[in-house]
Amino acid sequence: MGDVVHLVPAIRGTAGVVHELFGLILGRSPAPGGWMDDVRARLSARPAREPEIPGKELRRAGVLVPLFVRDSRLWILLTRRTESVEHHRGQISFPGGSEEAGDANLFATAVRETEEELAVAPSDIMALGSLSPIVTVTNFYVEPYVAALPQPYVWKPAEAEIAEVIEVPIAALMDPAILEKKPMPGRQGLILFYHHGRHVIWGATATILSELLEALR
Repeated sequence: MGDVVHLVPAIRGTAGVVHELFGLILGRSPAPGGWMDDVRARLSARPAREPEIPGKELRRAGVLVPLFVRDSRLWILLTRRTESVEHHRGQISFPGGSEEAGDANLFATAVRETEEELAVAPSDIMALGSLSPIVTVTNFYVEPYVAALPQPYVWKPAEAEIAEVIEVPIAALMDPAILEKKPMPGRQGLILFYHHGRHVIWGATATILSELLEALR
């Protein structure tokens, strides 16, 4: 079974911003559902961004961007893929994967994949909204969906797919010191890299994460 990693570094004074944003005060329980309503409102207020669709066939995929509150702080959940999966080996990602014939839509894809990868029951996934679809360099069309998960919860990562479960406070990811932007051969524009402990979040995951953090500021 994959490892569960809790990454809680020094927050450099940004935690208060997140606590104020959602009314989450240290040492005080938030109002039930209050932070979820706040996130829903912020996501729904964002203008839609449609990706440029290249003139080639794309594989459709859905990913879940899981949020949860623990100890009066907002956290996000990511995973590190094993070296044996077909795509994005060893990379940090959100739970999710390719659309299958029985999926009603790409949100259903994201929910199904999250259950398969982490044993999260679909009934425990509370939809909060969506982020902009993206097209990856590996020819995937990806729709990201933000959702709330209850706490406490026992993640049960699928050994063949998930090497680690990574839990990070949102406040830590808002620290500008951890964000690097640099060019990469064969890529347009600057590529985002979030350095957090021994982990580096980049690629499609960093793009999705960046839009979420923008919405939550």
